[in-house]
Amino acid sequence: MNPAWALLRLASPQLPIGGYSYSQGLEMAVEQLRVHDPDSARRWIGDQLLLNLARFEAPLLLAHCQAAADQDWPRLQQLCEAHRASRETRELYQESRQMGYSLKQLLEGLPELDTGARALLADQEEPHLALGWALAARAWGISPDDALAAWLWSWLENQLAVLMKTLPLGQQAAQRLTSELLPLLQQAQHHAANLDPNHHGSAAFGLSLASMAHERQYSRLFRS
Repeated sequence: MNPAWALLRLASPQLPIGGYSYSQGLEMAVEQLRVHDPDSARRWIGDQLLLNLARFEAPLLLAHCQAAADQDWPRLQQLCEAHRASRETRELYQESRQMGYSLKQLLEGLPELDTGARALLADQEEPHLALGWALAARAWGISPDDALAAWLWSWLENQLAVLMKTLPLGQQAAQRLTSELLPLLQQAQHHAANLDPNHHGSAAFGLSLASMAHERQYSRLFRS
């Protein structure tokens, strides 16, 4: 079987976990005019990639995927708890929990999930996104590095979809923005894969403030 199919399946916006319904604070950044055109959008997304995802979210997800691939269930449980504790706002916590729950529902109905992974998943009352992503990658034979690439691409694609709904940004402009951001996406993946675990961490204050403000935004398109 062509391995690209599994990778496309994992990264697809059609994966029924509801990622399209969250903006990760970007909607509030648009409301506050911090993001108002392609240039400001590129700065916002680029900063998230290099200052937040590359330093913490991405290496943490990669560690989940590696532990799942190695069948290191105690390590994966520890990482799952660390991921849950790292959610800085109620909105980010609920997003990860809801998407993780949806992935759990999906995985439990798939024949590809093996016994060890199924047992770990069954023990989780609140599985978060990183755990579900790692177990999906294991079930579909996707390497940890490729699973990280799929997650980064899915994240970028969702951010661009948010911009097309909240800004006067058309599909062609979004594709130009994609071309400009892909080198940063590659840089974020490389940094995450080579970062010393003792240095995992970020302090994305702007993202946290935007997320908290989004919880109280009067009119919004995306979930809080």
